[in-house]
Amino acid sequence: MMTRSMNLVPYPRKITSQTPPDLPVYFSHQFINGPSICSVVIDRNKRPSQWLGRAFENYLAVGVGRYCGASRYWALRRGQGTILEMEQPSLAPTMTSVPTRLWFVEGLAAVFGLVALVMVWRKGRANKRNKFGATPLGKTSRNEVDAKSVGGARAKDDDEDRIDAIVVGAGVAGSALAFTLGKDGRRVLVLERDLNEPDRIVGELLQPGGYLKLVSLGLEDCVDGIDAQKVFGYALFKDGRSAKVGYPLEGLSDDVAGRSFHNGRFIMKLREKLASLSTVKLKQGTVLGLIEENGVVSGVRYRAPDGSEVQVQAPLTFVCDGCFSNLRRNLCNPQVDVPSCFVGLVLVNCELPHARHGHVVLADPSPILFYPISSTEIRCLVDIPGQKVPAVANGDMAKYLLNHVAPQLPEQLKGAFIKAVEKGDIRSMPNKSMPALPKPTPGALLMGDAFNMRHPLTGGGMTVALSDILVLRDMLKPLPDFYDSPALCDYLQAFYTRRKPVASTINTLAGALYRVFCASPDEAMKEMRQACFDYLSLGGVFSSGPVALLSGLNPRPLSLVTHFFAVAIYGVGRLMLPFPSIKRMWVSARLIQGASMIIFPIIKAEGVLQMFFPSMVPTYHRTPPTK
Repeated sequence: MMTRSMNLVPYPRKITSQTPPDLPVYFSHQFINGPSICSVVIDRNKRPSQWLGRAFENYLAVGVGRYCGASRYWALRRGQGTILEMEQPSLAPTMTSVPTRLWFVEGLAAVFGLVALVMVWRKGRANKRNKFGATPLGKTSRNEVDAKSVGGARAKDDDEDRIDAIVVGAGVAGSALAFTLGKDGRRVLVLERDLNEPDRIVGELLQPGGYLKLVSLGLEDCVDGIDAQKVFGYALFKDGRSAKVGYPLEGLSDDVAGRSFHNGRFIMKLREKLASLSTVKLKQGTVLGLIEENGVVSGVRYRAPDGSEVQVQAPLTFVCDGCFSNLRRNLCNPQVDVPSCFVGLVLVNCELPHARHGHVVLADPSPILFYPISSTEIRCLVDIPGQKVPAVANGDMAKYLLNHVAPQLPEQLKGAFIKAVEKGDIRSMPNKSMPALPKPTPGALLMGDAFNMRHPLTGGGMTVALSDILVLRDMLKPLPDFYDSPALCDYLQAFYTRRKPVASTINTLAGALYRVFCASPDEAMKEMRQACFDYLSLGGVFSSGPVALLSGLNPRPLSLVTHFFAVAIYGVGRLMLPFPSIKRMWVSARLIQGASMIIFPIIKAEGVLQMFFPSMVPTYHRTPPTK
């Protein structure tokens, strides 16, 4: 063996932060095939663990392909903290190369080991992907049929049948989500119970903030060709007075406004849009349940139109089956509240007092809404508190609407309302509220009304759903696939926090505004209701601020709380003028208390930290899983 002498730099017994940077330190060990030298460069800018190589029997070897595992050797030992010590100070005067034969054998072994590892990994990945496909219960899968085909026909490519995600429900949330995933190259199967055009009395008003989300998703053309009407604000009516408040649209494109339409027409346009993608398949079927294996959701069971029961599997399932979801119990802790019901009518050939504005009548006992859904139709929604409404079949509902509701309406709407009631096309629907309380489950995620609901008074449901899809899209885009369900579930917990600024603002405003707008025998709540009407009537920031929150253009929870208590303080000021009295002071105190009792429970349900300081929640900062 060739040897050559070299000058070795002495080193201190303890290497500390005072050690000169880039000081080369050498140590020797007795190798079985002869002596050799290992070296390491000390760099104060790196952690001690980066100075040395891998550990053998608590000793640290350095350099590539050098070994310190022989019977006799000198070695560096890890010390306490950042101190490294030599086990026995010794400098070798010579340096001997490692035998070439040893380098060759070990290099060859490393190459073969790497190739074997890659082959095993690819085979395991292919097997994992092959299991995701649809198979009718009790029947042979399509891949098996292709493999058995006569004439040696080749089985179909696995990628052609692969499903990356299942979306249950093709409503607003499900259709928009499926389109977004498909546009990003994911293979999506959408299962919808009924592919006919829906006929609902809610989900007909899209706020300007929701329209901007629609534009971001590339779905803005879905409001074209359905006779959708632009909406530019609201008109409020109370005790013969009215006030008009507009959306703060300054600085935005001329096309940005609210949109009102027939819900069914809008959904059919969304379905047409997603069906245009080759990566998305839309099928009719009633989902019967989720398929779970060891706590991981691997797909769904559904009944096809011919009555057969089918299993379909995918690494990720999105449950978007709406407010009447029968799958949410496995994925969240549902706390559904039904504060009231909407009774819906359609007024024909009627003009609103304020064109292209939603109308809110602060009636007794609760608000009444009017907004256009086409160029010739006006939707009327009468809110009735509680879960029971007068029966339609025996005429009790018609009597209630004619005798109790009609007298409280503006004169311009009263005649058309009476004609609509007499026509008899009266429908009702419960108004549900449910905070988002998910149970993180690998392989599944709730979206839309199946996940989170608020009172529809403010028309914010679609805005929240589209905002959630945008947040989810940005989180899923970096992922090559969804096959690592546990890691993906852990990562997607950040979704529940990142969605909060928009969702909690709209949810809290909807719940608080409904409570304020309802009539109450309590003197303090009467003052709060009147203060809210007068506050919005002031115009300027007093109207644009709250309406920006309601429209989804300014989803800031702190701004919401500020305006809400500004209304309460404004009410106190009205009571104190011109002269305060003991009774007025008492009512003022109860007004503040009542306002607190309205908003604080809603904030608590949303989560204080998640709502106001989401970036302080640890899950907010979770990063995409790496392979």
